[in-house]
Amino acid sequence: MSIPSDRLEAVTARSTTAYTRTEEYEDLFDQAPVIFAALCGPQHVLEAANPAFFEVFGGERTQTGAPVGELYPELGPQGVLDRLDAVYATGTAYRARGGRLVLGAPGAEREGFFDFTYEPRRDAVGRVDGVIVIAVETTPYHHAQLLAAEQRILLEQIARDAPLREILTDMARAIEDLAPELIVSVLLADPDGRHLRHGTGPSLPDFYNEAIDGVATGPNVGSCGTAAYLRAPVIVSDIATDPRWAGYEDLARRAGLAACWSTPILGADDELLGTFAMYHRTPKVPADKDVALSAAFARITALAIQRHRAMEAGRAAQEREKAAREDLAFVLDASTAITREPHYFDCLQCMARLTVPALAPLCTVHVVEDGRTRRIAVASASRAAEEYLASPGIGDEIDHAVARVLASGTTETDRHPVGAPPTEPDQAGAPTQDLDAPGAPTQDLDAPGAPTPDLDDLGAPASNPDRSDAPDQDLDVTRYVCVPLTTRGRTFGVLTLVATPDRPLDCHVIALAEELARRAASSADNAHQFTDRVRLARDLQAGLLPPALPRIPGAGLAASYHPAGEGLDVGGDFYDVFPLPDDRWAFMIGDVCGRGAAAATTTGMVRHTARAAARLLTDPAAVVAAINGALAQSTTEDNFVSLVYGELRRSASGLTLDLIRAGHVPPLIRRADGTVEVIAEPGLLLGIAPDFDGTSCRVDLRPGDSLVLVTDGITEARASDGEFFDEHRLADALAAVRCRTALRGRTSPTAATLIEAVTAAVTAFAGDSTPDDQAALVLTAT
Repeated sequence: MSIPSDRLEAVTARSTTAYTRTEEYEDLFDQAPVIFAALCGPQHVLEAANPAFFEVFGGERTQTGAPVGELYPELGPQGVLDRLDAVYATGTAYRARGGRLVLGAPGAEREGFFDFTYEPRRDAVGRVDGVIVIAVETTPYHHAQLLAAEQRILLEQIARDAPLREILTDMARAIEDLAPELIVSVLLADPDGRHLRHGTGPSLPDFYNEAIDGVATGPNVGSCGTAAYLRAPVIVSDIATDPRWAGYEDLARRAGLAACWSTPILGADDELLGTFAMYHRTPKVPADKDVALSAAFARITALAIQRHRAMEAGRAAQEREKAAREDLAFVLDASTAITREPHYFDCLQCMARLTVPALAPLCTVHVVEDGRTRRIAVASASRAAEEYLASPGIGDEIDHAVARVLASGTTETDRHPVGAPPTEPDQAGAPTQDLDAPGAPTQDLDAPGAPTPDLDDLGAPASNPDRSDAPDQDLDVTRYVCVPLTTRGRTFGVLTLVATPDRPLDCHVIALAEELARRAASSADNAHQFTDRVRLARDLQAGLLPPALPRIPGAGLAASYHPAGEGLDVGGDFYDVFPLPDDRWAFMIGDVCGRGAAAATTTGMVRHTARAAARLLTDPAAVVAAINGALAQSTTEDNFVSLVYGELRRSASGLTLDLIRAGHVPPLIRRADGTVEVIAEPGLLLGIAPDFDGTSCRVDLRPGDSLVLVTDGITEARASDGEFFDEHRLADALAAVRCRTALRGRTSPTAATLIEAVTAAVTAFAGDSTPDDQAALVLTAT
């Protein structure tokens, strides 16, 4: 509201009686919202004032006629009287904006902010005879500015993701600074929405905050519990008499609290986030500004809590993702390490080592062997953990649990299967975990080719790089878990983990143990099958080769056989030397098309046919023709064989050989002087046509001469660039033997020396790995 300057000047400058001036003042300012007072004389006697003045400063109109310092003594210490004196003495007006005054008697003070104008009033001759006070209260505007500033600060804290407790505490202190008579508290809702937890209450006693931390929501649970339950503001003006505070009134009295106004903090989707409470130390009904203050800060609190929850959810998701990645890495790394172990027991012992200390401080592995359950591995993080198994009754308890898991095929923790009711140890028909196709054959734990453990040492602990050598100490065991080792529907072992308080066996650890056990069981089963296949292939291959080369008068023999790859399949390469009537001997080397059982069958047929026909027929060509006839009558497709067959007898000069070649690598003759000859007689593969047409050739070996027979696995061995070893390098290797042996004083190498030279040359050229079987047979005249 504006006041015309001419009227204000008239009021301050005209010389009239006090009564007349009072009427003029009342006429001018009685209905105005501004604060008006007319002060007279150097004592500043309150001559007149409008209702707005008394509403702000207190009192009634009957109080006029007394000095303002006596009516309102609180103005003196705040410098108001001094400023009035200066205006009266100098005749200079004083103006101030946003001046702060504390009004009211002690104990009932009220803070206010005002824009002031102190104008000197003059009489007819121009002398100052009083002061006119014009003021406008700006307290709401000032509070609004402070409120906006505090809200801006809080919003900035929320934006920079300050800790929730810091935001809430700063907010509470800001409100208490704006309204010193209030005490602020914030409670946070549990995820279930049925309990409230301490958020902040910096001006409340610690015992009070602790007492209400975790309070349940309900229809009569103080102000906050009821507001959270009703999701509506709850105003309790007198805690001592309000029934909603029954049971809490003594706590409030001890804390010096008499009134409490609580507002629920709700999210955008009407989710209960907490409560915002204002306490007062005397019974009181909240003013409108208190209600507005509560609503404004409740909204900001909701933003802070929602942002905090979103950040916590994001961090939790990141932690879960990190944990999942770590779990996956652990399982993959462990699976890779276990898979690398080639043998059954090695796989399971590797599994035991990997679980400690990653999953538990103590681990054992039991397997069923020959109908008995045996412990094959122990891994421990400390000596105390290992010695725990020797404690009275502990080993027996674990053994009983292992027996139950072997029978049920389900995980068991502390005698209770996970996700299933307890099973009895001897219960028949216990459920079996169906991981793969049922009906798999019983595993043979004595598979040849795998290292057979000493059964007296089966319980020896697996080595663990993390094992501590600290002095023994008692192991505080909380529980154990037994996880079945199952593959193809059959449980053949149990992984047992023992837990301690610092390494609990929660669902997460159990799930990892089950996944690791599943993979280890599959790897162990594969290793077992691999061992069986290798043993079977080697046994079958051994049955297709002579167990030992015979002793032939006047001749030295040596042979070698290197299977391709890991020796899982029976190769088609073979050789044989056997006696014939009339002091003769037969020898042969061949290569059957293909690998595996079909090749083994063909190899056996060729060897047996040759041995039978050679005793009846004296012509090597007739023997080879018999072999060809047997192959032609076979029902197997692509049943082709390359072969060198020969017979030898002693002669006056050494040995006489009759050879016939059927599509095989040409034989080589290494003479005593180191020269190498190739016998390149023509001849087709056997098994191609029903009739075989071939003739034998005769070769004489003098002492020191050698016949060298190889399969194409040697001549077709490849270097890294793909080049073949071929017959030329074979001949060079044989010729070079003379130089090495001459240094030792020998005139010619033995059959074994030549075999070693050929093997070394092929290995140096192509490496240890070979894509095809390699066989060689050397016969040397002595």
